[in-house]
Amino acid sequence: MRILLVNPPWVKRDGNVWKNIACVMPPLGLAWMAAVLEREGHEVQICDAHAERFTMDQMAGQLAARGNFEMIGITATTPIISNARAIARISRELWPSAQIVMGGVHPTVLPEETLGEVAVDVVVRGEGEVTILDLAAGKSYEEIKGISYRDKDGKIVHNAEQELIDDLNSLPMPAYHLLPMDKYYPSAGAAKRMPAISMLATRGCPGRCTFCYRIFGKRLRVRSGLKVAEEVKHLQDTYGIKEICFYDDTFTAFKKEVHAFCTGLDELGVDLTWSCFSRVDTINAEMLADMKAHGCHQIMYGIESASAEILANVGKRADLDKARRAVALTKEAGIDVRAAYMIGNPGETLATMQETLDFAIELDTEVAIFNIATPFPGTEMFTWAKQHGYLTTEEWDEYDFANPVMELPSVSLEEIQEFYQRAYRKFFLRPKYLARRVAKLRRVVNLVDAYRGMRAVIGT
Repeated sequence: MRILLVNPPWVKRDGNVWKNIACVMPPLGLAWMAAVLEREGHEVQICDAHAERFTMDQMAGQLAARGNFEMIGITATTPIISNARAIARISRELWPSAQIVMGGVHPTVLPEETLGEVAVDVVVRGEGEVTILDLAAGKSYEEIKGISYRDKDGKIVHNAEQELIDDLNSLPMPAYHLLPMDKYYPSAGAAKRMPAISMLATRGCPGRCTFCYRIFGKRLRVRSGLKVAEEVKHLQDTYGIKEICFYDDTFTAFKKEVHAFCTGLDELGVDLTWSCFSRVDTINAEMLADMKAHGCHQIMYGIESASAEILANVGKRADLDKARRAVALTKEAGIDVRAAYMIGNPGETLATMQETLDFAIELDTEVAIFNIATPFPGTEMFTWAKQHGYLTTEEWDEYDFANPVMELPSVSLEEIQEFYQRAYRKFFLRPKYLARRVAKLRRVVNLVDAYRGMRAVIGT
């Protein structure tokens, strides 16, 4: 089949800090599906409209110029679902007989809403590699696991769940050759060297956080450290990549594979700098030393709140002492720390938000990210907020981490929004912090990051 996979554009609104500091990273889900499709002989293209900075007004022309297709696959998260629907309609006009498939987090959790768009033929729920192969092979909908669709009477049918892929090493390398590899860059402050790109070494998350939907399941699966190192080697040799940002929820969960990755970099002669996300309860001094020795320069920890009550409310199984210890150990290893916090959680007050800001200043990490708690569809937080009548809107464009969409009884929307802006200013405009940043402005990449970050902080 001739198949086109589309990553819609994501337009961030004014007032969203991420407008100035956000990354543009490859749509790895589409790239993996493209790789398994190509392995089976299908002809695949990827249109990464977000990376290419296409506007919605340009999409019809950009898609039409790519030729004719028998299947269109569109990925969608909640903030971009309206753009995804529009692309489905454009695709139907361009290729009336094509099969239009939509997948990603939002269609997975709200398949009936997604199929309310008449241009969409079928929804792929959850992990998509096996399911997309079944669709491309022309199997009848009735025999394909992991899909939702309308039957001949217009009734929506939800087939049984697709099994998760146990052996991630069985997957081919993502189809990087189909992506605009020169268009990707990390978040401000996340990379030491360019060009940089993101990767994933794991799938799944055993956490119980109420604000997260685990599209890859609750069971954590891992690729071998050596296989990940080999992929890095390919990216470096083929595209000149100098830095990797690992976007796994908890890169350090499998300590054996972290060490295997480091060993693999040595064996393959890879000169790499890299960063990752982690949890404060999954690291130790030995692993941090090995990571540092093999190019890791930054770790992001999700700390979320300094209030024990708030942490319990959102299902975050961590405490402040563990956070302090993890940050201290990471700094001692010579690795910079980024810390992520959320304000506007269930039970939040002005006092608890201030506790979180004070704790962020106490930890004094290299970067602090403050997001507004956002109850995305499919999460426990969304169900809780809807049951209690706290949702202010179900206009999904508003769900962007920078706009409060829960009217909590303990703190107002206006107070959350004001504190969101104030937290960035209080943290980043401290004399101590500014002096440290100025001392590190030694290279062009540092200057660019500082400019992007400062624009975010001062709200321009």
